[in-house]
Amino acid sequence: MRTTTRQLCYAVATTFTLLPLAAFSATSANADTAKQGASESLPHYGAELKGFNYGWPVSHFSFNSQRQSLQMAYIDAKPEHPNGKVAVLLHGKNFCAGTWDTTIKTLTEHGYRVIAPDQIGFCKSSQPQGYQFSFEQLAHNTHALLAHLGIDHYTLIGHSTGGMLGARYSLMFPGNVEQLVMVNPIGLEDWRAKGVPSQSVDELYQSEHGKTAADIRHYEQTFYYANHWQPEYDKWVNMLAGMYRGEGSDQVAWNSALLSDMIYTQPVIHEFPNIRVPTVLMIGEKDTTAPGKAKATPEVQKQLGHYPELGRAAAKAIPNAELVTFPNDGHAPQIQSPKQFHQQLLDHLNAAAAK
Repeated sequence: MRTTTRQLCYAVATTFTLLPLAAFSATSANADTAKQGASESLPHYGAELKGFNYGWPVSHFSFNSQRQSLQMAYIDAKPEHPNGKVAVLLHGKNFCAGTWDTTIKTLTEHGYRVIAPDQIGFCKSSQPQGYQFSFEQLAHNTHALLAHLGIDHYTLIGHSTGGMLGARYSLMFPGNVEQLVMVNPIGLEDWRAKGVPSQSVDELYQSEHGKTAADIRHYEQTFYYANHWQPEYDKWVNMLAGMYRGEGSDQVAWNSALLSDMIYTQPVIHEFPNIRVPTVLMIGEKDTTAPGKAKATPEVQKQLGHYPELGRAAAKAIPNAELVTFPNDGHAPQIQSPKQFHQQLLDHLNAAAAK
């Protein structure tokens, strides 16, 4: 295992204002009114993100799955000067193909053809009324898309839930995967085995239903960006929040609940030693993401989401894996520190191509 560490420095200034107790009720009422007005003024995308522009042409792959006709949205970005290599980008649960924007630009500029799908149940793809979500099913769907495009060898780059999917895909189709890159993948620990209690799909649906931009921003600032925030992150907050508003938003919440259940009940960590494709783990070490953590006891919570330790353990478990760390980044280093992240990514892609 080889470890590469790039130090990044940040400074944060936070100001707190204390309100007189008598003013609290009026201030809260004003805040509620402002929140309602802001919600009405924000975009209403609903299911399949209608009206949200990724900045890249979006195509749709039509196929049948589980007795349904479905549409899988995807970006197929072709480079001006091809190097003959293909990168397939797998997004996370609270992300979409479009959130790979900077990565797509970087890879195409360096000759890679980039395929970035929206998985079924996510973003611009179909939001089925009933679907048995599994990592195997999502892998089969993605494999069918790539076969449809006539692509049979590629590098998989998976972030968050997409990293968990990338690990499952590499176990299922090792002959097609030239290299696996996992960026802060969830699933580096088995939450159930550690004591995180299960939640019914109905409970998960209630927690997903009616999410606001403020809810999403608070969560992302805490976990994805290590308590830092940049104005450009709001685009992705509004994208996600917009799906919970507008036509079909109820189905968005339901599918999100089913996907949360999939993540909890289908660990892949126990099969890491069986991954045989060259693997790179890229870890923002300030990440503390752990699905279901809030429902666990304080004792269990203390054991969860320690990404520096989880990254090292995963790199030892996966044969011949390499570990790249970003000590000051959270769950999304490709967004938080794009220059440093993409230099490391290109270095490892080029090294693998040279072998």
